[in-house]
Amino acid sequence: MATLMRWVACTPEWISRRSFELALMTVLIDPMNRAIRTVPAWLIYLASVGYAAWLLYLGLTGGLGVEPVKALEHALGEVALYMLIAGLLITPMRRYGGLNLMKYRRAIGVSCFMFVALHLLTWAVLDVQRLDRVWADILKRPYITVGMAGFLLLLPLAMTSNNWSVRRLGAGWRKLHRLVYPAAILGAVHYVILVKGIQLKPLFVLSVVFGVLGLRWIGRKRR
Repeated sequence: MATLMRWVACTPEWISRRSFELALMTVLIDPMNRAIRTVPAWLIYLASVGYAAWLLYLGLTGGLGVEPVKALEHALGEVALYMLIAGLLITPMRRYGGLNLMKYRRAIGVSCFMFVALHLLTWAVLDVQRLDRVWADILKRPYITVGMAGFLLLLPLAMTSNNWSVRRLGAGWRKLHRLVYPAAILGAVHYVILVKGIQLKPLFVLSVVFGVLGLRWIGRKRR
C-alpha cells in the first residue's frame, strides 16, 4: 500500500484513471484474488452450520438471556439478512473493485436460506407452537406476512442452486434468480416493521439493501 501511495503522489495529473485502476489491481486486488482461489467454498457451509449450532447451544444453556427463543429467532433472522446482502454484494465488488468472490456465491446463498428456514422454524415451532396460530399470524401480522413472502421467493432459488438446475433451466435460471432482489427488500422491510418504534439499525440495513441493488442496476445499465 505504501508503494502504491508513493506512486500516486509522483504520478502526473495527465495519467488516466484507467492506469490507476490497473496499478491498484496489480498491487492489491490480484494478490487477494490469488489468495481467494486457495480458500474452498465449503468452509462457508461449515462456518454457517457451526454458528447455527452455537446459537442453539447458547439458547439451551441460558446464554441468550431471559427470552432465549425470541433471541434465537432474531439472531437467525439477522444473520440470514446479512448473508443475503453479502451475496448481492459479490457482483458489484467484482464489477467495480475487481475482487472476485463468485466461487462463494452459491455457498452464501444456500447458507442464507438455511438461516431463513431456521428462523422460520424457530418462530413456528418454538415460539407460536400451534399450526392454527401460525396461519393466523401470517394473515394478521404485517411483518410476518412480509417475511413469509420473502421466504417463498427464496424457496425456488434454494431448490435450483445446483448444477443440474443451471443446465436444465439455461437462460431462465438467471431470470428466476432475480427473485432475490424483491426477497432482499422484503427481508429488510420485515426487519424494519418487526422492531418496536423507529430504530436506526433496521433502517440502516434497509438503506444498504437499496444501495446494493442500486449498484447492481447501474452496472446492468452500463453494460
